[in-house]
Amino acid sequence: MRLRMKGGPYKLRWRAKELSLALIVLVCITILIWTWDKSPTLTSTLTSKNQLQLPPDIKTVPVDSKRHVKEDISTLTRSEAVNNKGEHHVDKTHSTGIAKSSSDFETVSIQKKEEAIKHKHSPKREKTGVIESGPSSTEIEETNNVILGGKFPEQEEKRMEHQACDYRKGKWVIDDSRPLYSGLGCKQWLASMWACRMMQRQDFAFENLRWQPKDCELEEFEGPKFLERMQNRTLAFVGDSLGRQQFQSLMCMITAGKESPDVLDVGPEFGLVIPPGGKRPNGWAYRFPSTNTTVLYYWSSTLCDLEALKPEDPQTEYAMHLDRPPAFLRDFLHRIDVLVLNSGHHWNRGKLRANKWIMYVGGEPNTNRKIADMGSAKNFTIHSTIKWLNSQLPKHPHLKAFYRSLSPRHFVNGDWNTGGSCNNTTPMSIGKEVLQEESSDLGAASAVRGTGIKLLDITALSQVRDEGHISRFSITASPGVQDCLHWCLPGVPDTWNEILFALI
Repeated sequence: MRLRMKGGPYKLRWRAKELSLALIVLVCITILIWTWDKSPTLTSTLTSKNQLQLPPDIKTVPVDSKRHVKEDISTLTRSEAVNNKGEHHVDKTHSTGIAKSSSDFETVSIQKKEEAIKHKHSPKREKTGVIESGPSSTEIEETNNVILGGKFPEQEEKRMEHQACDYRKGKWVIDDSRPLYSGLGCKQWLASMWACRMMQRQDFAFENLRWQPKDCELEEFEGPKFLERMQNRTLAFVGDSLGRQQFQSLMCMITAGKESPDVLDVGPEFGLVIPPGGKRPNGWAYRFPSTNTTVLYYWSSTLCDLEALKPEDPQTEYAMHLDRPPAFLRDFLHRIDVLVLNSGHHWNRGKLRANKWIMYVGGEPNTNRKIADMGSAKNFTIHSTIKWLNSQLPKHPHLKAFYRSLSPRHFVNGDWNTGGSCNNTTPMSIGKEVLQEESSDLGAASAVRGTGIKLLDITALSQVRDEGHISRFSITASPGVQDCLHWCLPGVPDTWNEILFALI
């Protein structure tokens, strides 16, 4: 008994020490846990196995917390696209992690609009960048719709794709389905002097070339579709003989070169009749009764007003009013829905002398030396006519107006009257692309800039078609004189009309 009492105090002291030690350990653990929870520095130094790891093929896009969900898509398309095609497993905490941290990185499936348009309109119609089905694709697609403010309506997509298409860039490709009409037919509309199939030319490979824009497809021209689009409307070409070629080309394209006795000659409605003592009218106008569509051409090689100084004199001179548009436009603009203007090759001293034209400005003979030379006079006139036309657009909201750029000449070793030729039968365009950003016709581009008149830019794509001219096979030229200005039809002007068709 005495022995147990004797050992009691030591045993109690040992247990007290154990209790104190346990209490100290408990307090330390509590402090450590509290510190861990409150210190981001300590937490960031440790790697958690439960933390979301992005697959290596998925790129991250920083999310701006100030970005509005309906921000313009042109800004969003500059972001990197997420390629989720090869990886479908996504941690279930993915969406939670995004929701908790808007300031961190967020994965967003944004396909570049440029790529989508390119593949959608590529000739092969390949489907690319398609998100596979499965839970991960659903989550990413939902995120994409939130960021972009929902899917684009079909009409809006088509509008954006149309605006993105630059018809000037592209290349000529061989297409056995061409031409759009026969060069041996279409005698109702096509002048024999431009129908190369009816000449001594033997190579006709130039008829099988089609213009292929770089990032889109050119809408296939169909006569019935054109007439439907132009129902109850009038299309007018006003310009020189290249404008007349475009007019005849379009008439052949609409009718596929077939005889069309139902088409009405309505030239008299527009004053297009053969004048007394004349050989032909100043233009032609035809109407398709099925859709009440009118297509016409008016000859105005310089796009300015011509006025006989002595109307009673057959040898009269003409005032060439550089600051006044053709009277035909002033009189009939209200009846025109689509207008295509062109000018260029008649601006030379030889033409002025032959036609007895005298430059006038302000109703008087021109005395301004700055516009006395032919190049300056041409630019002054085109700018003046375009400015006038632009002022008329508010009065005619139905009107779509185009200025067609210069059709290139391909004379080699001289001009038309000095032995110049264009004997090449292999187009220089084979294997080449037209990729320039600016128009080759700087004067035309300058004239329409800042106006409501659109540039129908055909210069560069026509420049690489030197083999398409009438050349030495002309049936109207003098011996030894080649036509390296006008085109064989069917031919290059058909493409001008295809582009015009796409634009209207």
